[in-house]
Amino acid sequence: MNLIMLGLPGAGKGTQADKISSKYEIPHISTGNIFRNAIKNETSLGKKAKKIIDSGSLVPDEITNNIVQERLQEDDCKQGFILDGFPRTINQAEALEHFMDNMDKKLELAIYINVARDELIKRLTMRRTCKNCGAVYHLEHNPPEKKGICDKCGGKLIQRSDDKKEVVLQRLKVNEEKLKRLIDFYDKRDKLAKINSNAGIDEVFKEIDRILKEKIL
Repeated sequence: MNLIMLGLPGAGKGTQADKISSKYEIPHISTGNIFRNAIKNETSLGKKAKKIIDSGSLVPDEITNNIVQERLQEDDCKQGFILDGFPRTINQAEALEHFMDNMDKKLELAIYINVARDELIKRLTMRRTCKNCGAVYHLEHNPPEKKGICDKCGGKLIQRSDDKKEVVLQRLKVNEEKLKRLIDFYDKRDKLAKINSNAGIDEVFKEIDRILKEKIL
């Protein structure tokens, strides 16, 4: 089962991808996590990516395409995968089609989670991330037991530079038009499943699971 998660930043793509990954035992591949690890380790890619991400812009397609192609060739992807944060442009979508064809794989579904813009801004600006393990919290909906401290590892919770309001607004602006084009791209290929959601995490997952069973399984 090969899937793509689509949606604006803050829509819950990563959370839902984790739940799908856990239930169906296929890897959740987050390009955001790949880049954050590179930034944390201060690799040459990480240093380049940090400047771009901090400004609210997107990492160039050529860099992202190469990273994803390499990742999909790893052994744990043989039974399927969930891509989160890729593709974000038509160039990336076409590149994905090309190297999936070369690997004799096919995309089953692109799952689009649609959330109101005001809700996205609220979600992102109130999000906090563990500096050590990367666990994500929300000050209103999913706060840590101790203020500013990660429940999982005791690490310090920080607001990522790309979750500050001025950067959030820029991220949404950059992503909105590109997302519209991707929605059209996968809709024309009859690969799109749309979920309108301001609901809770479990309710959204139930709807996604229903769609997977109806269209794929």
